[in-house]
Amino acid sequence: MGGAAVGAAVAAGALTAGAGNAAARAGERQGLRYRGVCYEVGDGDGPATAWSARRMRRDLRAIRHELHANSVSVYGTGVDRLAATASEAAEHGLHVWLQPRLADVPERDILDHLAETGRHAERMRRQGARVYLSVGCEFVLFVPGIVPGADALERVRNILKGNYDPERMVREVRRFVGLAAKTGRRVFRGPLTYGAAHDDDVDWSLFDLVSVNYYGYHGSARGYVKDLSPHTRWGKPVAITECGSCTYEGAPQDGGMGWYESVDYSVEPPVITGGLKRSERTQAAYLSDVFDVFESMNLHAALVYQFVSPELPHRPDSPRHDLDVASYGLAKVLRKRPEDPDSPWHWEPKESFRALAHRFARAERR
Repeated sequence: MGGAAVGAAVAAGALTAGAGNAAARAGERQGLRYRGVCYEVGDGDGPATAWSARRMRRDLRAIRHELHANSVSVYGTGVDRLAATASEAAEHGLHVWLQPRLADVPERDILDHLAETGRHAERMRRQGARVYLSVGCEFVLFVPGIVPGADALERVRNILKGNYDPERMVREVRRFVGLAAKTGRRVFRGPLTYGAAHDDDVDWSLFDLVSVNYYGYHGSARGYVKDLSPHTRWGKPVAITECGSCTYEGAPQDGGMGWYESVDYSVEPPVITGGLKRSERTQAAYLSDVFDVFESMNLHAALVYQFVSPELPHRPDSPRHDLDVASYGLAKVLRKRPEDPDSPWHWEPKESFRALAHRFARAERR
């Protein structure tokens, strides 16, 4: 955030002995093996933003053939949605990270949701798909009782205010990570991991890969390498399972908290706070910089958070209402009727999308 890890049978071509960082050092591979993006499935805030099979299929085609990603992290809630999206991704030849994120319910429900998702991942693996199972993401935010709060946002606020017991938090996270790892091993025989925050204390002996959600900012490559190098000490492939930046000047410095209090939802319609200035260039430059580092370190994978944020539409006509400023998405959402949350919408690529598409396509040709 312990016990001995159970050895997992590995799908051919997915994760082999000596793969990842060690293989690269031995000269077998240089740069990342998997480059991709996170794709959310879930209920959404309403009919317009809810998961749609038709939209999902279009999006995955774009992820593979326009973004030129070779990997996608399918995350969210609802076993049927997770299963359909993961299977569709595999049909497009994408390597799949399948990660359930059921939150704010009893622990037993979270573990049952994980087990059902893992059973589908195992069926995919047996059918030849390249799939990893991630047992969850940053449990301190999503599992009730580890820190006070009725939901993730309230828990974030309590952590920022110091309204929690740090020792108990570490102890409870380690306990639940152990339960999740045991659940995952019971149903899935492929590579197993967990989406940890960069500074989490995780017993990685439970897993096959070290997976880190990384939103750090440094003025030089050396700073990033110093941050990330400790994760390689386990001798296992290291994956950046989330990275990214919001879409305003100074967003990289705000890292994973760039979204926090960037939108004032107490007014209708919501407005951007603090005079934030939109900058697609800032987002694109940050991602280019960190991917340079990930490639140079020969990490196993890097996935951008995230593909699109339907609940944060772009308003080119009204900067104060341009909620995409607070989005980590590579694509921006444009509503047919800008002020109507139930309006049909489509997405268009940002500068970050185009920058990564060029990088990913170049890597494919190597």
